[in-house]
Amino acid sequence: MRNVDVLLHRDFVIGTTDPRLFGAFVEHLGRCVYGGIFEPDHPTADKNGFRQDVLALVRELAPTIMRYPGGNFVSGYNWEDGVGPVAGRPRRLDLAWMSTETNAFGTNEFIDWCRAAAIEPMLAVNLGTRDADAARNLVEYCNHPGGTALSDLRREHGWARPHDVKFWCLGNEMDGPWQMEAKTPEEYGRIAVEAAKMMKWIDPTIELAACGSSGRRMPTFGRWEDAVLEHTFDHVEFISLHTYLNNYAGDTAAFIASCDLMDNFIDEVVAIADTVAARRRSDKRIMLSFDEWNVWYRTRRGRDARVKPGWPVAPPILEEIYNMEDALAFGGACISLLNHADRVKAACLAQLVNVIAPIMTETGGPAWRQTIFHPFAHFSNFGRGRVLRAVIDSPTYTASYLDPNGPQDLYFRLPAVPYLKLAAVHDEEAGLLTLFALNRSLTEDMPLQVRIEGFSRLEVAQSLQLCDADLKAVNTKEAPDRIAPRPLTAVRASGNRLDATLSPASWTVIRMAVSA
Repeated sequence: MRNVDVLLHRDFVIGTTDPRLFGAFVEHLGRCVYGGIFEPDHPTADKNGFRQDVLALVRELAPTIMRYPGGNFVSGYNWEDGVGPVAGRPRRLDLAWMSTETNAFGTNEFIDWCRAAAIEPMLAVNLGTRDADAARNLVEYCNHPGGTALSDLRREHGWARPHDVKFWCLGNEMDGPWQMEAKTPEEYGRIAVEAAKMMKWIDPTIELAACGSSGRRMPTFGRWEDAVLEHTFDHVEFISLHTYLNNYAGDTAAFIASCDLMDNFIDEVVAIADTVAARRRSDKRIMLSFDEWNVWYRTRRGRDARVKPGWPVAPPILEEIYNMEDALAFGGACISLLNHADRVKAACLAQLVNVIAPIMTETGGPAWRQTIFHPFAHFSNFGRGRVLRAVIDSPTYTASYLDPNGPQDLYFRLPAVPYLKLAAVHDEEAGLLTLFALNRSLTEDMPLQVRIEGFSRLEVAQSLQLCDADLKAVNTKEAPDRIAPRPLTAVRASGNRLDATLSPASWTVIRMAVSA
C-alpha cells in the first residue's frame, strides 16, 4: 500500500464532544439487569445487590450516561411496578422479550446504581401502552423535591433526595410493528408533544429526545422524522437514531466499511431536522441522540436466540459473542460518532452487560471484557475535546453491504471506501492530541504520515493497537485477554509530522503531548 497522508490543523474544528456522546444502555432484557449489573447472591455483590466486579469494568469502560429501562421493554412498562417495597411489586409478562419481569430492580435502584458508577441517568417514558399523564407523573416522582403525592411517595420509598434526571426519551421506536402499540407519525407526534409539554411544566430544566424512526431501512424513515419534528420541534432538543452493523454476508471488507453508512445516516437526519427548522424560519438546531448503536446480527434474526419458551426470568438471550472483526467495525462506528460531534451530542452503546454487550458475566461467576470493550474504552476515555477536521488522502476500495433488516434484503453500494478511517481529538486542558485510526486493509501494513499544523510541539505519549491475525478470535472466561490492546512501536513524531505503520485490519490509538 502506498503512503496514506493526513493533514490536521489545530484551528480546523468539527465540534467539541459532548460528555453524553459516550453513553450506554441498560434494558430489562435477558441478563442485562438480573445477572448483569444486579445479582444480590453474587460473591462480589454489595448491600444493594450490585455486582462490584461488573462495576469495576464499567468504570474502566467509562460510559457517561445510561439509558433505561428500554428499548422495546419500555413500551409496555408501568413505572409504578418498579418502585416501593420489593416484596409487594407485581410480576408481569413482558411482551417485548416474552419473559417474566419480577420488578425486583426498578427506577430507584437504577438511580442508585448510576450514582455508584458515577454515571448520568437517562430515562425513557412509555408512550406505547401508556400516555402523557404517566410520563409527567414519573417526572414528578423522580425530580420534584417534595410536598406532593408523588414526590412524597418517593421519599416514603426511601429516596428523600430528588433524582434530578435531566435527559428523557419520549418512548422508543414507535414506528416499529414489533413495538407494543406502535403508532403512525401523526399519532406519535401528538402524544409526544403533549408529554413533552407537561414534563417540562413540572421540570423546565429537563431535555427531551423525540423518537426517530427505528432505522434507516424502515419504510417510514425520513417522512417519520419530518412529521414528528413538525409536532415536537418547539419542545424537544434531540431526535433519536438507531443502527446495528452486521456481517450477515460474511464479507469482512464490506462489514468494516459499513460504519460509513452511519455517517450518511447522520447527515440525512441532520438535513431533515434543519429542513423543519427552515420551514419554521427558526435558528434552533435539533441535536441528534444516537441512543442505540452496536454490532448485532448473530442473535438477531433467529427466534431461538431472542425468545425462550415458558416465560422465563432473565433468560440468556441476545448474548452476542464478539470477535476481532466485530471490534474493527465497532471502532469505525466510534470514529463516525466523533466526526459528527457538532450535531451528535448524545449516544448510547446498546447494551452494557451480557446482551449485545462489551461486558460478559457468568451468573455466580466472573465477568470479562469482550473484544468491543477496548475501542469503546479508548473512545470514551480519550475522545473528550475538540474534534479536528482531517483531510485524508487514502487509497480506496469498493464494497457492497447487505442489510436485510427491513421488508426485503438490500445491498448498499459503497463505491469508494478509504482504507483509512480516522478521527483526531484535541484535549486542550490535558495538552493531548489523540488519533483514532482504523486500517481497513485486511492484508497490508499502512504507512501513515500525518502533518499536524498549529502546534509548537508534538511528542508521542502513548500508542496502542488492537489487532490479531485471526479475525474470528474472541475473548472467553478462560482466555479473557485473547484480544487486548498492545503497544505500537512503529510510531514517531518529528517536527510537525507523525509517522506510523498500522498493521493490517487494526484499530490504533496514538496520543501525543502538544503545545499551542
